[in-house]
Amino acid sequence: MSLPFFEAVDWPRPWYASVAQAAERLQGAADDLTALNQQARTLALHNHRGLPLSFVTQAALPMGTAYEVFISATGRVPTRANLHDFFNALVWLSFPRLKAQLNAMQAAQIERAGVGQIRGATRDAVTIFDENAALLVLREGAPGHEMAEALRNHEWQQVFLEQRSRFAAHAEVWLFGHALMEKLVTPYKAITAHTWVVSAPDAFFDLPHVARRAWLDEAVAHDLAARDPVDFNTRCFTPMPVSGVPDWWAGQGADFYADASVFRPKRVK
Repeated sequence: MSLPFFEAVDWPRPWYASVAQAAERLQGAADDLTALNQQARTLALHNHRGLPLSFVTQAALPMGTAYEVFISATGRVPTRANLHDFFNALVWLSFPRLKAQLNAMQAAQIERAGVGQIRGATRDAVTIFDENAALLVLREGAPGHEMAEALRNHEWQQVFLEQRSRFAAHAEVWLFGHALMEKLVTPYKAITAHTWVVSAPDAFFDLPHVARRAWLDEAVAHDLAARDPVDFNTRCFTPMPVSGVPDWWAGQGADFYADASVFRPKRVK
């Protein structure tokens, strides 16, 4: 693999902040896998079994072996020469504990029920998290709780426009899903993340960027590990159009958020 992907990605975009440091460390490398594996060794990354993590070509995945099971059993991540897998590798370098926990959950579900044509509720949720999640970090206490409820009720204008300064003071959005990052290479207004709400103490918001990312990696991985898989499903996520995050898109006025084709009202059951 070579590194032709840097030119395709607008790295200063705010939605790439969660993996920008990992990408920067790879810039100028002549070969993806060599550079990725050097970083994995430097960071002493490992999978949930404690096996050293490495990135290998897709050809290393034996025919008939599930991708998730292979990573779980070997610590080796099959990586194709495309943007999708490149972002996946960047997320591994940026959130290694959380990625390892998701892989552990996938492998456990496959061991229990096999691969099958239907993944089941837990594997569906893990896949959505891995591919399309954003971590919505809200300050502990009333402001964060109120914003979480408002977003669950799709009160977009209230959170993103009318209370814009409140959002800036008490909330952060960190992209995690590698497919979501890939879609945002050619951004359009309707791209929507599945948000995972994280409650964080006041001290979190005073930490430097690297320390905040490490806190999130540890805290969310711990949360998922402690959950009963039966209670982990797609209803655990809150949809959120990425373009709505304050200052992530141009022209975020009242008309922008009034676009019901993107900022859809809560469906009445």
